[in-house]
Amino acid sequence: MKILVINAGSSSLKFQLLDMNEKKVVVKGICDRIGIANSCMEYKVTGREKIVINKEMSKHKDAIAAVLEALLDKDTGVIKSVSEIAGVGHRVLHGGEKFHDPVLIDEKVMDAVKECIPLGPLHNPANIMGIEGCAAEMPDTPMVAVFDTGFHQTMPQHVYIYAIPYEVYERHSIRKYGFHGTSHKYVTQRAAEMLGRPIEELKLISCHLGNGASICAVKYGKCVDTSMGLTPLDGLEMGTRCGTIDPAVLTFLMQKEGMSASEMDTYLNKKSGLLGVSGLSSDMRDLQSAAKKGNKRARLAVDIFCYRVKFFVGSYFAAMNGADAIIFTGGIGENDELVRLDSLKELDSMGIMIDPEKNKTRGVEVDISASEARVKTLIIPTNEELAIARETMKLIMK
Repeated sequence: MKILVINAGSSSLKFQLLDMNEKKVVVKGICDRIGIANSCMEYKVTGREKIVINKEMSKHKDAIAAVLEALLDKDTGVIKSVSEIAGVGHRVLHGGEKFHDPVLIDEKVMDAVKECIPLGPLHNPANIMGIEGCAAEMPDTPMVAVFDTGFHQTMPQHVYIYAIPYEVYERHSIRKYGFHGTSHKYVTQRAAEMLGRPIEELKLISCHLGNGASICAVKYGKCVDTSMGLTPLDGLEMGTRCGTIDPAVLTFLMQKEGMSASEMDTYLNKKSGLLGVSGLSSDMRDLQSAAKKGNKRARLAVDIFCYRVKFFVGSYFAAMNGADAIIFTGGIGENDELVRLDSLKELDSMGIMIDPEKNKTRGVEVDISASEARVKTLIIPTNEELAIARETMKLIMK
């Protein structure tokens, strides 16, 4: 059974075709610069060289058509008919309070996703265009929406409600939602398998650390808290996002710098975080290199990042009355040994200790706990595409 996974952005469309029988990626690629001059598609069949196809794509429908054309190509393609694709799984950012679980997409689902646009104004419209593009090109193929927010819908009310007048929650659905849900769900399930225990018995803290970063407390298989909030801006310092700050900073800066609400939104989302503190880069690799050479602001940006990871790990350890394992995933979490080490240093009183030698690894599933640690520390590369494909297969086979 082959499943196509689509992750549509405003001007890009990432895709993977997975063979679920053999549990492998057949093709992956990206359509870039959709609606912009010089649009192109990168297309790579597993085991072959990458192909770059320059093609005008003014809409997402054009991008989907280009993907299918490449998949069906008699020389470089991998399928003979669109009917070989059993289903399409779409990553959808925001499902609001309407969706806890993945769903088969129909007209009612599309209407509900559109109603969530105010909560995900940058992502949901792009996700919708991806779905509509697929529906136009593949009208007979079942499609599934997998929501980034869905996994976090098990948070209790006292966790997700903000301490502002309750009426704004009732009127505008202002509350904590959380993101990276597909990743957190995937790695916590893998952690249970690695530990050889049912997830229903485990307390896990999942650290998805990348250019966007969040931490999730998972108790007995369900999310009980997460660091991102109404938007992905809250929580950890990120590549260009500030993370948690005193809300009064916004009004203070708007008054002092003469910023509008829109300018402030850009300032906090695009000009802050690692980039804003360091003045150098939003990429952790650049900052680690600069810090080693004595760049103090690069060092400060990294230290803030690691401290906030430690802060949330400790908070969630307290909230769940302990933890069985800490999980590192995402581009930074999977590959940066110094971030892992610095984020969990001096937590030995909680039973959290990393073996420095085991920690010298990148991008593989491994237990890096010290032998005397009471809490396991695991590296688990995330695989959101596989998770989406599994959810899609599960629904279309019902």
